[in-house]
Amino acid sequence: MRAARLIKMVLLLQSRPSMTAAELARELEVSERTVTRDAQALSEAGVPVYADRGRAGGYRLVGGYRTRLTGLARSEAEALFLSGVPGALREMGLEDAASAARLKVSAALLPSLRDAPDSAAQRFHLDAPAWFQEPETPTLLPLVAEAVWDDRRVTARYRRPGAETEAPAGAPRRRSADKAEDEVERLLEPYGLVLKAGVWYLCARVADGDSSRTNQVCRTYRTYRIDRFSAVDPLKERFSRDPEFDLPGYWAEQAEGFARSILRAEVVVRLSPLGVRRLRYAVEPVAARTALSGPGEPDGAGWVTVTLPVESEEVAYTQLTALGAEAEVLAPQSLRERLAADAARLTALYGRTGAG
Repeated sequence: MRAARLIKMVLLLQSRPSMTAAELARELEVSERTVTRDAQALSEAGVPVYADRGRAGGYRLVGGYRTRLTGLARSEAEALFLSGVPGALREMGLEDAASAARLKVSAALLPSLRDAPDSAAQRFHLDAPAWFQEPETPTLLPLVAEAVWDDRRVTARYRRPGAETEAPAGAPRRRSADKAEDEVERLLEPYGLVLKAGVWYLCARVADGDSSRTNQVCRTYRTYRIDRFSAVDPLKERFSRDPEFDLPGYWAEQAEGFARSILRAEVVVRLSPLGVRRLRYAVEPVAARTALSGPGEPDGAGWVTVTLPVESEEVAYTQLTALGAEAEVLAPQSLRERLAADAARLTALYGRTGAG
């Protein structure tokens, strides 16, 4: 335990010019007195840790001291090589940089851990695209990724169906046949990229009003599908990131909001015990959670009646058909009659003694 803490202390001091005892105590989750003892132990072991006295003092490494990654355990080394996503790095144009970084880390490892990259690669693989669709890399993705890394503002032209909203986060928008695609131009501060089921999204802060006013304060965050950008022009100006922005938290909130926004209708369904278990595989997860959050008491046959939020009656028809005889629609009557008609046709089809 202490050995791992001492290694972490050296790496912290190696990454910064100096750190106070309070800062080290906070990072290492120990007391300042423990920090003092650990610094003394490192100095006695030959690590040149120097203590600057006074109110503004702290600890630092002298003489350009650098440590090799000899303190890594096998599990730590293998986990390190799992942190990269080869396909995503390649699509963002970062494959060469990632390869060089892996080589440098491999060279710094102990000889007994040199097989860590191969060991991790043969045990874990991430296949991000969804089933039954051919993944396509957006041509402008490398340019957008470079702007994200550089904190550089961009002007972008974005294709969207309809004129009232931007593309939602979390899932591809369902296109309406009666809405022609229009194109808008935005001044964006690209904060982060998200790869969801093979689709790339940009989370950006956008300036309201005239997109040519590059000094305007941006306060609105929005999400864009990268494959809907028709043009991206990086600007000379860089932006200052909001330190409070949390990309994973923002994405989770947007994805949840999108899933709920499309559930504009309801159906009343009676579910068998098996239907209850299968519901989450047939409908949107947020819809299943909502329906099953407070079901009534089971009836004599063990079935429960729930109110299920759905996108539309047409979508509900497709989803509930997958549950077969494990679900009975009670309302609306039109959906119940439609499923009953399907059941009658199936009965007639399979009631024959043989094919033909």
